[in-house]
Amino acid sequence: MKIQLAIDDIALTEAVGLCSEVADYVDIIEIGTPMIIQEGMRAVRAIREALPDHQILADTKIMDAGAYEAELAFAAGADYCTVLGVTDDLTITACLKAASAKTGGVFVDLICVPDVAQRTRELEGLGVELIAVHTGVDRQAEGVTPFAEFLQVKAASTASTISVAGGINEDTIGQYLAEGCDIVVIGAGITKASDPVAAARRLSALAGRGTENS
Repeated sequence: MKIQLAIDDIALTEAVGLCSEVADYVDIIEIGTPMIIQEGMRAVRAIREALPDHQILADTKIMDAGAYEAELAFAAGADYCTVLGVTDDLTITACLKAASAKTGGVFVDLICVPDVAQRTRELEGLGVELIAVHTGVDRQAEGVTPFAEFLQVKAASTASTISVAGGINEDTIGQYLAEGCDIVVIGAGITKASDPVAAARRLSALAGRGTENS
């Protein structure tokens, strides 16, 4: 299982340093939506310069102008961008077309989708291969986790790579590994830890990445 590090609400200079420090323990660096709002594509370029060999995801949460906004992310150096699953199918297919031209990928984020299983089937019918199960921070504050929706998406999917985001930490990562999750997204579990490198190392081991002695 891969680990995706979400960089959301820290300063860009701090983020570059943190990503460099934990690079051995994570597979994908996510430039989170808050950072994109604050810094724009400059954040993607900065992380790409610091970590030229890592995969980078720009959490663009595209809702319209799919091709144009996806191309902005890919031009800045992102390997992946995100589009919202609640948007129009035409926007999603436009993102997919832009990604294909740049040999990139598009994760469809299912946040706020009312029936994630049905939408998963529809998305795969459009050619989607990357699906993100996502419980937002405001729902997390009410005790909601993404686990139940992940199981629904996992059962409905026939071929997609599935990532899961929503407060996953050292205590809960194991249940996602046990159920065959492809990618877990970790934000505060690393970025807000008292020792982010040690936390990343432990999470890497718990995810089965085999880097516990790195």
